[in-house]
Amino acid sequence: DIFKPIVEQITESNLVAPSPNLRTCYTIADHIRAVTFAIADGVLPSNDERGYVIRKLIRRAVWHGKALDIKKPYLNKLVPTLTRTMKRPYPELEKKREEIAQVVLAEERRFHKTLERAVAYAEDIVADLSSRGKSKIPGEVAFKLYDTYGLPLEMLENIVGSRGFKLDRVGFERELEFQRKSSRQGAVFEAGVFTGSLVSRHKLKPTKFIGDKCYMAKTKVSAIFKDDRLIKKAKKGDNVKIVLETTPFYGESGGQVGDTGVIKNKNVKIEVSDTQKIDQTVVHLGKVVKGEVKVNDRVEAEIELARRKNIARNHTATHLLQAALRKVLGEHVRQAGSWVGPDRLRFDFTHFQALTERQLHRVEELVNSAIKQKIKLKTMKMSFEQAQKAGALAFFGEKYQEKVRVIKIDDLSLELCGGTHVCSTDKIGVFKIISESSAASGIRRIEGVTASQAEQVLRQQANEVGRLVKIFGASQEELPERIEGFLLRIKQLNKKLENSRLKNFKSRIDKIIGDCEKVAEVKIIVQKIKSADMKLLRLMVDLLKQKAHLCVVVLGSVWEEKVLIVCGLSSELCSQGLDATKIIRPMASDVQGSGGGRADFAQAGGRNAQGLKEALLRVQESIKKELKDNESN
Repeated sequence: DIFKPIVEQITESNLVAPSPNLRTCYTIADHIRAVTFAIADGVLPSNDERGYVIRKLIRRAVWHGKALDIKKPYLNKLVPTLTRTMKRPYPELEKKREEIAQVVLAEERRFHKTLERAVAYAEDIVADLSSRGKSKIPGEVAFKLYDTYGLPLEMLENIVGSRGFKLDRVGFERELEFQRKSSRQGAVFEAGVFTGSLVSRHKLKPTKFIGDKCYMAKTKVSAIFKDDRLIKKAKKGDNVKIVLETTPFYGESGGQVGDTGVIKNKNVKIEVSDTQKIDQTVVHLGKVVKGEVKVNDRVEAEIELARRKNIARNHTATHLLQAALRKVLGEHVRQAGSWVGPDRLRFDFTHFQALTERQLHRVEELVNSAIKQKIKLKTMKMSFEQAQKAGALAFFGEKYQEKVRVIKIDDLSLELCGGTHVCSTDKIGVFKIISESSAASGIRRIEGVTASQAEQVLRQQANEVGRLVKIFGASQEELPERIEGFLLRIKQLNKKLENSRLKNFKSRIDKIIGDCEKVAEVKIIVQKIKSADMKLLRLMVDLLKQKAHLCVVVLGSVWEEKVLIVCGLSSELCSQGLDATKIIRPMASDVQGSGGGRADFAQAGGRNAQGLKEALLRVQESIKKELKDNESN
């Protein structure tokens, strides 16, 4: 009764072939159910951890859809059926239906494009190996298609099998196992010495953090580490990791960077360059610049106050930013990651398309409006369950204790957060968005600045506007219209220049065809064209093919310091086994670039302009040789 409505939608859809395999339909239904629930819980497709599992489930479902002869994105259309079926026990699914469907659709489209590239690459590999008399795909090549392009192994075996090739499964498994080992080693290395093993091995007590209220603390040294060894004392020049009983230093977590500052007494001074948090233990990374420090020493720990205040401004701004985004874009917006430093902030969130200028302006306007209102922040401690019931937003993937800290900004924002904040929104000063971009499929990223950094950006923008006013001789109000006029004029001149070049080329077509070499009535036209972009080169190939009929055309040009090459063949030559992609690939190598395309048309780009002349000479000889070989056969 759970899967039946989904399976019926698949089987009754006009997307599938008659009498589809029901086992495959049930597999798809199971995959879309898992994906829907995961996305509703905040797990989005990615290349890491949980997100990678979801990406693989979607890709396998797409692959199973291909087995049913479904060629277009379709999984997203199953989401509404699933949410309706599960509405009674899971009403939250229905509320997030559109958001989930959009995430699935974006991932489907992404995989379809990847498959197109992967299949084209696989076919090129098969053709290349076939020309060398080989019939087995090497394991490392198969693994590249699997790992880089995401091509399922079953699909790869089908592609090569249909062309009479075999796949080196032993070599593939060897590459896969090597990657697994590398990943495990990388995970250990990245986590570093304080992944918890060192902390737990020495049974270090939790550090009492008072940095949300105090910037300095009189405390005691609990432990000292040097070169990952527990030591009793450290002297001047030693790089150390120090644990204190109580600290005002914030250990990096929740996207907020760790504090810097000093740990000192009359005998010693340690400059702290970073602070990390492992479970409930705060570790201070620094260098002894004076004297000697010992375990149980009484010390003063003092953070770099100006830096901390900037971090707090940026952190509070991320809370206001999320609230503004949810108001402008909708409640599907959820935090998907963040980074808060002293000079800027970065906020990743769930959304499916780029924000318009108007939306960005409105978000910025809402944040600055909250700043001007001088709203006092309220900090509360409650159980995780109470926080959820109150509607507090949590970052999926973050580990929360049974008792959590909730930051409330009037009716604008309610979030679980252990980071440091300003006491009132006006302390942020001003907020400015500096960029908006894609961070991953279904994830957008905004970077912003506050206070003096924002003022600096605004000054720079004002200076740029002033410079443009002088250049264009217009007032600030007239500037957009004046710039649009200039851009239109440039576009018209470029079009006029392109038409002039094309007209000049048309006048020389007969001479170009008349002067070209021939092999068995096949015209070989190889030319270097002066200053032509890719669009113009493609037009020239079409004109030559129309006029010359049976021909091979290769044109090369240097445009804006980049080498451009195109190759076109008459359809009759393609049927005889000639392939434009095979012709252009060695040329791309000569100009330090890459290329590809279809059998009748291919294009390439490269960086080595000096190599173009030699590439054109060499390709002419290779085409002549291939045509003569075909003629003799």
